[in-house]
Amino acid sequence: MQRNPAGRLESLEEQWQKVRGRLRDEVGDKAYQNWLKPLTLKGLDGSEVSLGAPSRFLRDWVLSRYGDRIRALWSAENPSVLRIGFKIDATDGQEPQPLVFKATAPSSVGENAAPAADVTSDGARAYTPRPAEDEDGAPTSPLNPRLRFSTFVIGKPNEFAYAAARRVAESSAVPFNPLYLYGGVGLGKTHLMQAIAWHIRERDPSRRVLYLSAERFMYQFVRAVRFKDTMAFKEQFRSADVLMIDDVQFICGKDSTQEEFFHTFNALVDHNRQIVISGDRSPSDLDQMEERLRSRLGWGLVADIHATTYELRLGILQSKAELMGMPNIPKDVLEFLAHRITANVRELEMALNRVAAHSTLVGRAISLEMTQEILRDALRASDRRITIEEIQRKTAEFYNLKLAEMSSERRARAVARPRQVAMYLCKQLTTRSLPEIGRKFGGRDHTTVMHAIRVIEELKQSDPALAEDIELIRRLIEG
Repeated sequence: MQRNPAGRLESLEEQWQKVRGRLRDEVGDKAYQNWLKPLTLKGLDGSEVSLGAPSRFLRDWVLSRYGDRIRALWSAENPSVLRIGFKIDATDGQEPQPLVFKATAPSSVGENAAPAADVTSDGARAYTPRPAEDEDGAPTSPLNPRLRFSTFVIGKPNEFAYAAARRVAESSAVPFNPLYLYGGVGLGKTHLMQAIAWHIRERDPSRRVLYLSAERFMYQFVRAVRFKDTMAFKEQFRSADVLMIDDVQFICGKDSTQEEFFHTFNALVDHNRQIVISGDRSPSDLDQMEERLRSRLGWGLVADIHATTYELRLGILQSKAELMGMPNIPKDVLEFLAHRITANVRELEMALNRVAAHSTLVGRAISLEMTQEILRDALRASDRRITIEEIQRKTAEFYNLKLAEMSSERRARAVARPRQVAMYLCKQLTTRSLPEIGRKFGGRDHTTVMHAIRVIEELKQSDPALAEDIELIRRLIEG
């Protein structure tokens, strides 16, 4: 209980109503109605307030986005409240396992701190805000508790990068320096980077791991120069046991930052400290990056994460559904999403989140028809982004053919096979009918298109090189 200005003791329910009112003012009415209004007050046990949520999905969503703020607002109303416990409202007579959000000293929490996983003494999953600086005061980005090796779905496009990341995380010595991971947007680079950081921290807490984006590294360097504190900056970064820089392409063209990063890199390598770097291109393709730095980025092991395959996308969706507590999503819905959302894993997960959120909030069972209705805008945007003409152009460029060859009558294998690949990709990446596709390829009959698709599907199983070429062309088209 807490006294109000008039001296009256406020009840727990009154405190809850004040917290809800402030949340509504902060997040807006729509977000409040969707995510926060369904929460119910369960009670107070010591310093922990217990809240109920109607589903595991909504509970996890609220916890990850509003958990810290709810705890802070309630502590402002009643300083004795130090923890907020989230439970799923039981519907089967069983007691659900709580998730607990623990308080930490406000001075240790950065503005953008994300929750870090922990386990309480009673076995409940707990989340504590991870600071934006490490124990020595060096800047480090927050880690997402969901981005671990255990939640990374392995497939042919990423198995090499995954194996390399595991080797770095599990080795006491430095196996290769640096480990450089690269690939397109949303393919899993950051997931692997954070998984390495989590594993090292848990395996050997004494090792000092600094994980941050290249943009944050640049900001910290500029700040150190401005305040004439470059020596402290150098000491912070060059004393790390493991330095992890995400999205290194952001320092391309930034000469002063590259100069400092170059010397930091050399200092860490000289002292046998591990470096892990990610980028959207291979080191040799980083334009406006100094040659000496490009050379060093390629010193160790360079691992490419390829575009996802249908099988990998389906596996990711199944894993995501399990983590969301919704393992019974119809198979045809997951297969539809895996076929249609091909750009990257991030868009795939966003699509599944939208479908699951709609089902939870509206109380409507997930079906293929509902999925198509909810994602109409995303699917339409995807269709607009990829055209038959674009597929023809990219395929012709890949095989060093003239665009006119896509529609010509030539049947030489050097022309016919790329044409069949383009037809196959048109069927995979657009919603055009077989007759429409045939007309774009020199007025060919739809049976010719069907034959081309069947041939390519069979060859993909027996010819790994062709399968790799098709995935590369897909990346060029979607990139």
